Amino acid sequence: MGIKAFALSFMLISIIFSCVYIPARLTIPIHNFRPIINYFNLTKSSNTTTKPYPVTFSYLISASKGDALKLKRLLYALYHPGNYYLIHMDYAAPEAEHRDIADFVAGDPVFGQVGNVWVLGKSNLVTYRGPTMLATTLHALALLLRTCKWDWFINLSASDYPLITQDDLMHSFSDLPRDLNFIQHSSRLGWKLNKRGKPVIIDPGLYSLNKSELWWVIKQRDLPTAFKLYTGSAWTILSRSFAEYCIVGWDNLPRTLLLYYTNFVSSPEGYFQTVICNSQDYKNTTVNHDLHYITWDTPPKQHPRSLGLRDFPRMILSNRPFARKFKKNVSVLNKIDRELLKRHRGQFSYGGWCSGSKGQTQKMCSGLQGENYGGLRPGPGAKRLKSLLKKLLSTRKFQKQQCK
Repeated sequence: MGIKAFALSFMLISIIFSCVYIPARLTIPIHNFRPIINYFNLTKSSNTTTKPYPVTFSYLISASKGDALKLKRLLYALYHPGNYYLIHMDYAAPEAEHRDIADFVAGDPVFGQVGNVWVLGKSNLVTYRGPTMLATTLHALALLLRTCKWDWFINLSASDYPLITQDDLMHSFSDLPRDLNFIQHSSRLGWKLNKRGKPVIIDPGLYSLNKSELWWVIKQRDLPTAFKLYTGSAWTILSRSFAEYCIVGWDNLPRTLLLYYTNFVSSPEGYFQTVICNSQDYKNTTVNHDLHYITWDTPPKQHPRSLGLRDFPRMILSNRPFARKFKKNVSVLNKIDRELLKRHRGQFSYGGWCSGSKGQTQKMCSGLQGENYGGLRPGPGAKRLKSLLKKLLSTRKFQKQQCK
């Protein structure tokens, strides 16, 4: 009788425990959740419920004070109905600029019809060279993972500009393995070991609504022994799988490194590099390139050179899909629009998804054309980018450039 009573009580306790116990693992994929945020977008149409294109990109476009005009131009140049665009305007930018961008996105009929362009309703305060820039990128990744289906994530600033159309980009990436990550990285930190690895900084943007410079702690720290430091470009193209790993972190590495890089100078130039190269699952998925055309002064200054007309031939010869940095409305942007993107002022870049005006379908892209939705019309830019990707992914070069 005692055994029966014990068994009965054990079963009752087990049932009660199973009802109140919350499992530690995720039972619903993160991308099935919907974010509770205030986007300035119109209702998403049914066009985005399917995936008519071979690959899809999600973009974070970051802008700060005075970038509104550059941001609008960049968005027209980058736009494609098969992609997703999240715009972040620095909290320190004037309210008028925030409202201007919100009205611009809400007022465009194509953006409204497709519903794939969003403005972050609650902006972050971003400190130059501080971890708040990294926090903004991770914030965007989390939102985009929960909101929509995509294959790769690309972070850009308002000072970037494409050198190929989105049809070219989609076509070139369509045959690539979906786990590839384009992260320029190196374990040879050189002077950065002492100038960035050892100093300890505090970013006021983490706790203050007033923008100010980084605070430097007098005492320095030793270099880490639990993991190896890597550095590289802040501009990356991340696979969805690696992005989920950084956000969900099914082992503790992404969180550990995030805490470490909170007090690290220029953390966006080291966090993703150090995470991926210290991860056994992802270290062999890196393509050691940021796919940007960037030039520096000799000796290098804190910021790269602003590009002009004299750089145009070298941009094309580089076969890279993006370039930076550009000043507002410089002549070279007009040349890129005219010769590479087939884009006129106030129009989108050329693509198979859109119709022209006055019969000039090969020169202008003004709006959606239903019968062509889902079609790609790659041009010379696709040939150039495929040539670069073929070189980067050649067996010998790809393995040689892996994390060391």
